[in-house]
Amino acid sequence: MTDPRTVIRRPILTEKSTRGNEVGKYTFEVAGDATKPAIRHAVQQLFSVQVRKVNTIRIPGRQRRRGQHTVQTQGYKKAVVTLAAGQKIDLETLT
Repeated sequence: MTDPRTVIRRPILTEKSTRGNEVGKYTFEVAGDATKPAIRHAVQQLFSVQVRKVNTIRIPGRQRRRGQHTVQTQGYKKAVVTLAAGQKIDLETLT
């Protein structure tokens, strides 16, 4: 996992994660086998910022109904990255 784009899949832009952006915490969906050091390195390479802390959480899939059948949706892993004081990531210009 040397390419940072394989580690960081996409930013998660919800109301709660946007409130975290104001205090320097950014939320990303990451690869399921990504480690905290790999996530730190990928964010530092992609956005040229200094990462202070990385917290990860695995979100389990949910059971959904499709007619009379029950289907398990796929879960994912997300990371909350805390940046050093005074640093920002502009998520609106990402492509």
